Amino acid sequence: MPLTNDYANLSDFEPAKAELTAIRRHLHANPELSFEEAETARFVAEKLEAWGYHVTRNVGGHGVVARMTVGSGTKSIAIRADMDALPITEQTGLDHASKVAGKMHACGHDGHTAMLLGAAEYLARTRRFNGTVTLIFQPAEEAGAVSGAPAMIADGLFERFPFDVIYGLHNHPGAPEGTFLMRTGPLMAAADTAEITITGKGGHASRPHLTIDPVVVACHLVVTLQTVVSRSVDPTQTAVVTVGAIHSGEASNVIPENAKLLMTVRSFDPKVRELLETRIHKLSESIAEGFGAKAEIDYVHGHPVVVNSETETEFAWTVAEELVGADRVTTCGLIPGSEDFSHFLEHKPGAFLRLGNGVNSAILHSARYDFADESLTAGAAMWARLTERYLDE
Repeated sequence: MPLTNDYANLSDFEPAKAELTAIRRHLHANPELSFEEAETARFVAEKLEAWGYHVTRNVGGHGVVARMTVGSGTKSIAIRADMDALPITEQTGLDHASKVAGKMHACGHDGHTAMLLGAAEYLARTRRFNGTVTLIFQPAEEAGAVSGAPAMIADGLFERFPFDVIYGLHNHPGAPEGTFLMRTGPLMAAADTAEITITGKGGHASRPHLTIDPVVVACHLVVTLQTVVSRSVDPTQTAVVTVGAIHSGEASNVIPENAKLLMTVRSFDPKVRELLETRIHKLSESIAEGFGAKAEIDYVHGHPVVVNSETETEFAWTVAEELVGADRVTTCGLIPGSEDFSHFLEHKPGAFLRLGNGVNSAILHSARYDFADESLTAGAAMWARLTERYLDE
């Protein structure tokens, strides 16, 4: 039987709005890059310890894990927020703009951290849940393939701090503040990279017949790679193959020895992901061979697809509707960006949510981006109510 129906509401967080804003702006003004989040982690850990959580520092780097058990319930829920900033010079001109040259919170991790801290304070103060809550403050989400989530997992996250389900959240520019967007199944893409090195035979530009021109091979390959999605992937599936850089040669009268292509490959289905890798290998090798050149492919698997489990997503949808109303909860479209939260979801059921950051918000990773403080109370209340409801089931 449920212990109580008096769950967290938006109104419960209105008194904390000024404090949440102050915390968020403090974090924004003092950004730390991936693997450098020592001061941010200290700030977070000291607050959690003051509120009565059992806090473990330096999990998978600068990661902080806080746990609290109330009552005799055996269920456990985990909620994750990321803490790191980006190597971007801020151009907002705001009073709380970054104080650190070349570093800024251009993806809203300052807001994510502040919201989870807000929920943490409320849960510790009210203690209206029956079970264990695990709060994960993750470092190095922006670090690429070698990032904070797999590092925390490798450091024993699941074994040292067992939990049943896990939730995370990211702000969503373009959607109204305080609205929630969700999707069952695939949400964000797997992100792989490929570096293709074409080796030909260099020589004088006036005598191309005595060379094997890697620039020509590279140009043919770039065009042909555009057929990987259009002619190899089921039209009902979604995938992206983009060549983002070509490097070759230094002089107009020299045919170089090598050319290099740098690519990003995005997909939402494991079979499509495998198909893309296979086709890129075969096309690169066969086209190079056709010109008498050689292609070497360094293919790196990045973060897997973010796949939200059905039960946990539906539960979060219900809780969000209770909190903000059905008209402020909507289905999220597929997002071709990647997220290392996907590593957690490979091990535990859960869901990754999106929270509106304003219709006119600057895009993520922009030097003019800022997290919308109007969304802080909605995010904090969502985490608090979700915890109370899940542990009260």
